[in-house]
Amino acid sequence: MTQPLDVLVFYSPVESTEDVLAAVFAAGAGAVGDYRDCAFVTRGRGRFRPTAGANPTIGSVGELALVAEDRVELVLDRHLRADVVAALRAAHPYEEPAFHVVETADPDAR
Repeated sequence: MTQPLDVLVFYSPVESTEDVLAAVFAAGAGAVGDYRDCAFVTRGRGRFRPTAGANPTIGSVGELALVAEDRVELVLDRHLRADVVAALRAAHPYEEPAFHVVETADPDAR
């Protein structure tokens, strides 16, 4: 029986993507069968406006920031979720990284 999987999607400034990937891979994410360090990365533009109380890594409070970012998607065994999310948060340069975790359906369920 295979482990239930999650899909992690996160957004990273382009220059930080490889460092964040290294951290989540070290925590066990990105394994597909006999392959490791698997991810799908697409380039886009992120936008955000830090509000009062924020300590932005990029941009200034009250001003709209437009940033070249990567959208990264990878799988992980569900039991690794807490460790992988902790690794993402520790390695990511943003004060509040944008990410989501999706539980996958069992492909063998009848």
